[in-house]
Amino acid sequence: MKIDGRKHKHETLETIRIMAVRRVREGEAPSAVMKSYGLCRTSIYRWRRAAQAGGEESLQSRHHPGPTSKLTPPQKQQVRRWICGKDPRQYAFDFGLWTRRIVAELIERKFNKKLGITTVGRLLAELQITPQKPFRRAYERDPVAVEKWKNDDYPQLKKRAQRCGADLFFLDEAGMRSDAPLQRTWGAKGHTPIVKTSGQRQAVSAMSAVTARGAFWYSVYTGRLNATRFVEFLKAFMRKRRRRVFLVVDGLPAHKARLVAAYVQSLKGRLELHFLPGYAPDLNPDEFVWNHLRHHGTTKKPLMKNESLRRRVEQNLAAIKDSPPLVRSFFHAPSVAYTMD
Repeated sequence: MKIDGRKHKHETLETIRIMAVRRVREGEAPSAVMKSYGLCRTSIYRWRRAAQAGGEESLQSRHHPGPTSKLTPPQKQQVRRWICGKDPRQYAFDFGLWTRRIVAELIERKFNKKLGITTVGRLLAELQITPQKPFRRAYERDPVAVEKWKNDDYPQLKKRAQRCGADLFFLDEAGMRSDAPLQRTWGAKGHTPIVKTSGQRQAVSAMSAVTARGAFWYSVYTGRLNATRFVEFLKAFMRKRRRRVFLVVDGLPAHKARLVAAYVQSLKGRLELHFLPGYAPDLNPDEFVWNHLRHHGTTKKPLMKNESLRRRVEQNLAAIKDSPPLVRSFFHAPSVAYTMD
């Protein structure tokens, strides 16, 4: 039975060519040699002529260079500069995410060269540009204030905490729902899997605080957070603490209320509140507590019938508290914008 040689890998065909020529050279009949490989008999004569002219090296596989690129190396690097750190809307597109079609259109607009979608995909791979899920950044974010926090405010606060023997905590709040979108699972193509879970809608909120040393505190509650409730949380947080605490929080109105400021003053230096720049959640490692819950909580393990969401969240947070290495890892996550320790 004849075999289509094109179905073999290049390395396999190279080995067959070399071995076939050697066998014929040693005295075997060309027809018998090719029959043993299941290939066309006439191919052996072309291989023998090539070997006689250029030796066995001429039988080795060669990487086909493919079509000549329409873009020069400098133009390819220019494409990389257009994409990395930029937004399509900066080039008058009405879409905020890069696609191969948009890149192709931009190249045609700038260089007057038309590339196919597949070609653009290969170009992006060559430039080491990969599809990724982006982080959200608010227009209101102040880059100057963020850089000042990272380079000046935080390093000074950390040094001062060390001098004073204070614990430096980062605090944040988040809400959890029993009907939150599930993470991905595997299933047959074209048939969306069904995961059975409780139809009862439940919602709770939680507050937590972390340190780079692995300390962890949390509280689960229902309802909205206001100044009165935040003071209650601070009282529970400070209970039995012997060391001073520097607590870093975001600019939520409840954190900056007069009632909160009065309570902090009443502690006479045992507690200090420090505020992150606005719209900069990436500066708070406590955000990764909620990221961890999203990937290991109800989105991965849906609630069973009559199961309490509050109890599940409390169990998840208790597990985090029992794992200081996990808490420390929040300070070294890739998306944290600066080193914490």
